[in-house]
Amino acid sequence: MSEQSPLDLAEGDPFGPHNLPYGVFTTAAEPDRRRLGVRIGRHVLDAGAAAHALGSPYTALLDQPSLNPLLAAGRTSWHDVRRALTAWVTVPAHRADIEPLLHPLDAVTMHLPYEVADYVDFYASEHHATNVGRMFRPDGDPLTPNWKHVPIGYHGRAGTVVVSGTDVVRPQGQRKAPADAAPVFGPSVKLDIEAEVGFLVGAPSTAGRPVPLADFRDHVFGLFLLNDWSARDIQAWEYVPLGPFLAKSFATSVSAWVTPLEALDAARTDPPPRDVPVLPYLDDSTDEEKGGFDVRITVAINGHVVSEPPFATMYWTAAQQLAHMTVNGASLRTGDVYGSGTVSGPEVRQRGSLLELTWNGRDPLELPEGKRTFLEDGDEVTMTAWSPGPDGVRVGLGEVTGRIVPTP
Repeated sequence: MSEQSPLDLAEGDPFGPHNLPYGVFTTAAEPDRRRLGVRIGRHVLDAGAAAHALGSPYTALLDQPSLNPLLAAGRTSWHDVRRALTAWVTVPAHRADIEPLLHPLDAVTMHLPYEVADYVDFYASEHHATNVGRMFRPDGDPLTPNWKHVPIGYHGRAGTVVVSGTDVVRPQGQRKAPADAAPVFGPSVKLDIEAEVGFLVGAPSTAGRPVPLADFRDHVFGLFLLNDWSARDIQAWEYVPLGPFLAKSFATSVSAWVTPLEALDAARTDPPPRDVPVLPYLDDSTDEEKGGFDVRITVAINGHVVSEPPFATMYWTAAQQLAHMTVNGASLRTGDVYGSGTVSGPEVRQRGSLLELTWNGRDPLELPEGKRTFLEDGDEVTMTAWSPGPDGVRVGLGEVTGRIVPTP
């Protein structure tokens, strides 16, 4: 009896041919040779080797140690390469060439699949922003006057974007509680998570020329899960008047897999109703393409699910964020990453940060290993997600995991 092919997937596999996310991997036999791969079920296809084997015209884009050459090639190439990859893993005539180039996921090491150019993070969930405002401005309007007029964001540190599975060292810095006479220095005691969706820029733009809403898909290649680790005690002391700095720059974890936007066509959805008119460059009310994405996120600490944030509730869309990032003439570069901001829904169980889930420590979470207000050393945070796909099948997003290790 012949062994079942890795290409014969169970019905409804969220990483079937309808998905095909991209990553970069190495094998135990060649640990220094990074290769561009495509996930299919529980295996990864060596995309460059497959292109060579089949005499593909896309070999130069796929036989690479990074996703950046394909990103820079632009939308037409993204579509054509995806169509070719789909044929390689579905057409029976290709099996003899493709099957030897499939590696089990548990036998490879995954790496950051692109070279990060710039990193920007936003603050786009009305539920998250309202919760934070109620905590820290209980006697005022929870939303700042500008919040429904402009997608608020900050520039982060591109050099500390790390791939899923990388340990996160507890940051240290200055902090000052309201009752303290002076600031103190030491490890953060309020280390937090932020469940987000990240977007990866492929095709660059020209300096001085804003990118309109309609050009979003010409520049953004795909999306992935992102954890914006945050030291809340350091943040509270440093953020006035210029916003987050050391409280977030120590690490940002991203999935090892990037899901192409084309795989998420069935997940497009209208953003929630907006009650404040926006300026023309942000006005998506007449756009034919739905601006939101239906991504169902699950957050677990040490394997225990604590939250299920719904990305479809985000007030500002990724297209609006891109338009705002460039409206002043700032150019995009291949490999730019931007985060959605914390994803939170209207229910307690849908909050995307421990700050909200515990209401700044007032209401500890009950975990099997004990109570949590913020993260303790040894805690492992894992975020998984899926989106609706074609014909009712799910599109899986690669997980993002990180474990907290003590300050040296």
